Amino acid sequence: MGKLENRIALVTGGGSGLGKQDCMQLAAEGAHVYVTDIDENAAKAVADAIGDTAVAMKHDVSSRSDWEAVFARIAADHGKLDILVNNAGIVVVADPEETTDEQFDRTMDIMCKGVFLGCKLGLPLLSKSENGSIINMCSTASHQGFPPFFAYSAAKGAVRSMSKSLAIHCQDKGYKVRCNTLHPSAIETPMIQGAMGRPGEEQAVDSGVLPAGAIGAPSDVASLIVFLCSDDARFLTGGEYLIDNGAYIRP
Repeated sequence: MGKLENRIALVTGGGSGLGKQDCMQLAAEGAHVYVTDIDENAAKAVADAIGDTAVAMKHDVSSRSDWEAVFARIAADHGKLDILVNNAGIVVVADPEETTDEQFDRTMDIMCKGVFLGCKLGLPLLSKSENGSIINMCSTASHQGFPPFFAYSAAKGAVRSMSKSLAIHCQDKGYKVRCNTLHPSAIETPMIQGAMGRPGEEQAVDSGVLPAGAIGAPSDVASLIVFLCSDDARFLTGGEYLIDNGAYIRP
């Protein structure tokens, strides 16, 4: 029996990269997974790979009506939600002077407003869980200065703060819902491949303990998500977890 047997999970941006791996590992631990993505075909491919315990839906996280449709489907199917992983994101490579208004607004719509909508509209279903878990994906960019990822850093910093307030709100309301943030450094995903100028060129990630400066694997993130969503993490809320192989603390 898996750690997440019969839990109901929603992963945004689940069609590729970190979201895809999250879906696979949550399902492997027994969760029923809703795979949502702006790319409906990618979401369907992941759901098909998982099997009968997965549902794919097209989902623009910046759209309130899309969120309402997703939660309406989950409510009709199960009447509750146990796990929300706000993973969907984009990255625009532009420093503070180069970033356009349109780039900044689009980045914030997806990764800040999108997280806000997911949490706000999802709480009525999450509050029915006996051990609800919200995982908001952030980045080491919320802790350090990354001028080329200016808008991305701004959005992740907002989510970092918003998540702490949400964790306390759930406690104050008596909801059995925890909220934590994950802050990966470079993980081998299509987003990183594009940011590093090698779109579509996947590099193998070594097994075992990795040397300084190494890129991590999606499973390094997904494994922590599984733990934080399980009963083993019942005392963990409002936390921020760096998944960076020590990069942040390196002099």
